[in-house]
Amino acid sequence: MDEARLAVRFEEQRPRLRAVAYRMLGSHAEADDAVQNAWLRLSRADTAEVANLAGWLTTVVSRECLNMLRARRNRREEPFAGTTTEPFTAGPSAAGHDAGDPEAEALLADSIGPALMVVLDSLAPAERLAFVLHDVFAVPFDEIAAILGRSPAATRQLTSRARRRVVGATPPRQVDLVRQRQVVQAFLAALRHGDFDGLLAVLDPDVVLRDGDAGLVRGARAVGARALVFSRAARFVRPALVDRTVGLAIVPQGRLIGALGFTFGHGKITAIEMIGDPGRLRHVGLLVG
Repeated sequence: MDEARLAVRFEEQRPRLRAVAYRMLGSHAEADDAVQNAWLRLSRADTAEVANLAGWLTTVVSRECLNMLRARRNRREEPFAGTTTEPFTAGPSAAGHDAGDPEAEALLADSIGPALMVVLDSLAPAERLAFVLHDVFAVPFDEIAAILGRSPAATRQLTSRARRRVVGATPPRQVDLVRQRQVVQAFLAALRHGDFDGLLAVLDPDVVLRDGDAGLVRGARAVGARALVFSRAARFVRPALVDRTVGLAIVPQGRLIGALGFTFGHGKITAIEMIGDPGRLRHVGLLVG
C-alpha cells in the first residue's frame, strides 16, 4: 500500500485511536503522542500482511499506552500536569453539530466525567488497559491477552477485578451510565448480527416501542421483530447520550438523522423511543468507541 493511501486510512482511524489512548492515559497530550508513535510504526512497517488495520493500530496504540503507564507508575509520578477530564467528541460531522457545542460536551461529561477518570488512575496499568479495551471499546479478550502477554482467562479475571473496583468507587450516576451502555451495546450487537434471541435477552418482556409513524409496539417479541427490520442499517448506528441516558444515534455518512432513546429497568430495556425531531437531535452527543 502506498504511503498516501496508508495515511488516508490512518486518518480514518485517528479519532478512535485518540479515544482509546485518552481513556488509557487521561491526558490529551500523551494520547496524541501515543497515536503519533503508532503512525511512525505504521509508516515503517510492511503492511502487506496486515488483514485488519484497525485492530493492528489498536494493538500498537495500546502497547504504547501500556509502556507509558508502566513508566509513570515506576517513577511514582504525581498526576500528570496535562491531565484533563474534557470528553472526546466524535468530530464536527459525526454528531451533526460542532464538537465545541457546550450542551453536547455537558452530556458527554456525564458519562466520562472526573470521577471515572480518577478511578481509572487508581488501577494498575494492565487492569486499566484490560478494562478500557474490553468494557469501553469491546475489544475481545483474546486480542487483549496478546497485548498483555497473558492468557485469555487471566485477562478476563483482570478485567473483572478492574470492573469491580470501578463500579465500587464510582458514584451511582456513573454506575448507571456504565450499566446502561453495556445493555445498549448488547442490543446493538444483537441488531447488527440479526440475533433475535440476543435482542430478547436485553428487552423487558413488557417493553414498549414508541414510533411516531407506526405508533406503539408492545412486548419483547414484537419489538424485537420490529427492530430486526432495521438490522441491515445497524452499521450506521452508534452509542450516544440521548436525553441524558445512553441511547443510539443513526449517523449514515457522519450525518445525524435520528436517534433511539431508551428507558431502563432491572438491567433491561423497558421502553424505546424513535426520535427524529431536529430540536431534540441537537442535544444528542455521540459516545466514543
